[in-house]
Amino acid sequence: MPSRITQTSDLKAVDFFCGAGGVTCGFTNIGIKVLGGIDIDPKFKDTYELNNDAKFINKDVSNLEPEKLQEYLPIERNEDNLIFVGCSPCQYYSNLKSDKTKSESGRLLLEDFKEFVLFYRPGFVFIENVPGLETKKGSPLHLFKKALRKEGYTFDQNVLNAKYFGVPQNRRRFVLLATRLSNYQIELPRQVRAKNSIVTVQKAIGNFEIFPKIEAGNKDETRFQHSCAKLSDLNLQRVRQVPHNGGTRKAWENDSELQLECYKNHNGHYDVYGRLFWDRPAPTITTRFIYTSTGRYSHPDQDRALSLREGATLQSFPLDYQFYSSNQGTIATMIGNAVPPKLSEAIGESIKQHWDKWLNSLPEQEQLIS
Repeated sequence: MPSRITQTSDLKAVDFFCGAGGVTCGFTNIGIKVLGGIDIDPKFKDTYELNNDAKFINKDVSNLEPEKLQEYLPIERNEDNLIFVGCSPCQYYSNLKSDKTKSESGRLLLEDFKEFVLFYRPGFVFIENVPGLETKKGSPLHLFKKALRKEGYTFDQNVLNAKYFGVPQNRRRFVLLATRLSNYQIELPRQVRAKNSIVTVQKAIGNFEIFPKIEAGNKDETRFQHSCAKLSDLNLQRVRQVPHNGGTRKAWENDSELQLECYKNHNGHYDVYGRLFWDRPAPTITTRFIYTSTGRYSHPDQDRALSLREGATLQSFPLDYQFYSSNQGTIATMIGNAVPPKLSEAIGESIKQHWDKWLNSLPEQEQLIS
């Protein structure tokens, strides 16, 4: 099929399953124009549009005909400079031992995304998901890759850890980056494993002038959103007993008043009610990071869980990125489900490098087409 060649400054993207805009934020930071984001959930609209110069399209990708997307965004078929981003909800393929019933409807969203890729044939395709997308039985990934190959795409794939890209958390994700502009092999960004390049919790949220000390239940009505969840009296006692800077619930496992029934004859899961370490990256920031009882989400020193702003910072969102909702749980979901902007920046840089190489490899008369 013919393609359309455009100038290097014209790289543009469509962010499918955009949520609160983690990929859009990251791409925008490095100069890739994101035309719009698509998501089924209307509560993302204000957060997405008020933080990003991009249009929010409140549509269910499963029920949207590919050709209809042109009614919302200025895109055409076979555009070389077009990037399709498909970071679909991933809970169904997560390794967490949780009830998959609610997430089952999203297990084939990659199939829906594939239909848009096949119809428009963008120059680049980027997907991010949990590692289980590659390994779990019934995953649509192998059919997705087969379809890409048939259309002439080549790709690089790997499980990347966001901590190697400036994100202050351990967050392993499967990433696939594909292109049909294949004069050069496209490559994922290299994981820089040097210890001094990893951002710790201390570096990220340890400045108390930026992140003032607060108590559990604090409500921050400013744009900074340094709010945190309340704790019951019993949970407050539990957190107070956990040693600072990486302590665990083992500190009160022999206290009959504080010990939970489910852990009385159970070894393991000591991250639950645990504190973050100052000198390490945070654990994976999930949608439940505002609760002390769902993982190692207690502040390293203060007797509370992470605040909304701390969680967003550990996800590498800018300090002025505001999340619009009156419900803390909703905001935590926006933050926890996002692709970290810093990881998105690294992926975007790989796309830009490949685009520049490919353009420079073309005969001069083909490099610019108005």
